[in-house]
Amino acid sequence: MHILQQTFSTDSGWKTLRSSDLPLDNFQLVLAFSAKSLLEQGAIYKQIKEQFVSADILIASTAGEIADVQVLDSSISLVAIALQNSKHAVAVADIKHEEDSYAVGKKLATQLNGAKLQYVLVVSDGHEVNGSELVRGLYEHFPKNVIITGGLSGDGNSFKETLVGLNEEPRSGRVAAVGFYGDSITITYGSIGGWDSFGPERFITRSKDNILYELDHKPALDVYKLYLGDFASELPGSALLFPLSIRSTDSDTSLVRTILSIDEETKSLIFAGNMPEGNYARLMKANLDRLVEGANIAAKHSILGNRNPELAILISCVGRKLVLDKRIEEEIETVREVYGPQTIITGFYSYGEISPTFEFMKCELHNQTMTITTISED
Repeated sequence: MHILQQTFSTDSGWKTLRSSDLPLDNFQLVLAFSAKSLLEQGAIYKQIKEQFVSADILIASTAGEIADVQVLDSSISLVAIALQNSKHAVAVADIKHEEDSYAVGKKLATQLNGAKLQYVLVVSDGHEVNGSELVRGLYEHFPKNVIITGGLSGDGNSFKETLVGLNEEPRSGRVAAVGFYGDSITITYGSIGGWDSFGPERFITRSKDNILYELDHKPALDVYKLYLGDFASELPGSALLFPLSIRSTDSDTSLVRTILSIDEETKSLIFAGNMPEGNYARLMKANLDRLVEGANIAAKHSILGNRNPELAILISCVGRKLVLDKRIEEEIETVREVYGPQTIITGFYSYGEISPTFEFMKCELHNQTMTITTISED
């Protein structure tokens, strides 16, 4: 596999971080993670296409860009990939309402299913989608041996509109996916949080999809504010600092959910993923050292034997970026320490991360995690 890595900023233009001897028109796939402000200026897709004329080009807006060990804003982080012994295919769909999310997942799976499909990377609009239902639609219509990872595109910390494009200028309401095929492709992954739980577990007594109305028969927003103290006056922004974990009654494994908005009239909380009735929910808060350690553990989980991967795609949550603040590059640096200098690292900060938690577990939507996918070719 040949990989070329570039960054772009208005001040510096295009810069090459990792070069390749391969002619640019031999690259088959480009992944470009970009600040929304640059995409709104237009012509980004055209610029990339002029370089990589034969490639499928996936572009997504972000809440921060990852390039090598740098965490950037107002930039583009790009990798171009040329597979040598494997193949890829792409699919894209429109999502107009959250209710369409499952159907969109099913549609993408139908388009990409094929012989020797090993892995699917999915990047979705992060505002219009119900991430849990999108993932369910994908997971239920792929063979169970197919690995699915990816993330929801971002809009900084504005949460207004996100953009995704596949072989087009990116726009809102798009979901794109890339399938990788063949026996020569090797995919590994890891997904870890690092948040600390506090307060009692509470029973989800009333919810609908991703809207939480009641905890222990009490208005969810009232319960949430009770534990936030002074931070309650800063809602909904402060909700990124205090996610909830959920677990089913028959499992010890939990998922983390980020609050996207609140509804004062209905006293409800709106999340990036589903909050099923009958599950338990518990508040979480940041532990900076454990967040960085979580990224390190995620990288270690993605190591296969003694082989360091060729490419690592890091998708971390915007909440982690806001909490870690000036320490944010530590979570990227600790990944580099695990992989060594040769692995090319790219990625972005997201509104939700898509990955199995551990090997042999089904794919889920996560929030507030560092999710890593590695791609190598024999």
